[in-house]
Amino acid sequence: MSRAHFWRNFARVSFLCLVASFVLAPMLATALGGFKSNAELRMNAFALPESWNTAFYASIITDPGFWRYLGNSMLISVATVILTLLVGAAAAYVFAQIKFFGSKMLFSYLLLGLMFPFATAILPLFIKVRDIGLLDTYWAVILPQTAFGLSLAILLFRTFFEQLPKELFEAAYLDGCSYVRFFWRFTLPLSTPILATVGVFVFVQSWNNFLLPLVVLNSRDAFTWPLGLMQFRGEFVTEWNRTLAFVTLTILPAIAFFFAAQKYIVAGLTGGAVKG
Repeated sequence: MSRAHFWRNFARVSFLCLVASFVLAPMLATALGGFKSNAELRMNAFALPESWNTAFYASIITDPGFWRYLGNSMLISVATVILTLLVGAAAAYVFAQIKFFGSKMLFSYLLLGLMFPFATAILPLFIKVRDIGLLDTYWAVILPQTAFGLSLAILLFRTFFEQLPKELFEAAYLDGCSYVRFFWRFTLPLSTPILATVGVFVFVQSWNNFLLPLVVLNSRDAFTWPLGLMQFRGEFVTEWNRTLAFVTLTILPAIAFFFAAQKYIVAGLTGGAVKG
């Protein structure tokens, strides 16, 4: 290895470590904050605890409300992922495989959803959810999240599906395979990387969503974990140590989900080749 090559690699690794520190340092401070008193947090938030107090983590783990919030978030996030993958993949398959009048215009119209932030539609969304009788139900969160996630999902799915070899569909079509059967039997099994990629994006976005559940959920039994976090915030005092412990425990499922699908993410974003 030449000296120039060594220094290029060193500079690349150093830059990546610097970027990673901006993500890992706050996460580490959050996890350590659950072991500290409020006085320690105010004095030095990034230092190790003077004494490792596990009472805050233990009180949250033994609280039935914590598991209820976690279960609600898991149910909503998984349902959102399933609906987004099914609808998004089916729509993208149509745009990628079937040519019809107005397909480009319709595809561009669907991509307009990427231009508008979620908060801009929160008021008409609340009115529509109320009018159809879904207020304070899981569907009041699942359906809007699915609708707003379809633009990105269709874009990624269509790009991936277009890179699948046309010869594969032509051979299946000659054997009497229909579009629907080809979608279920061939397209989806070959699209594991992009399914995992879109699934991770949708899951993490749904898991961390605060604004929509805040607006459409009123019953504490239906609260997701971001809403459950508000129980540690009083009118005059905020229990930051319990808050940080709560956040640490609730982001673990999202991190685990990400690592489980990590090997597919890069392939889903950059690849479309089919191994044969």
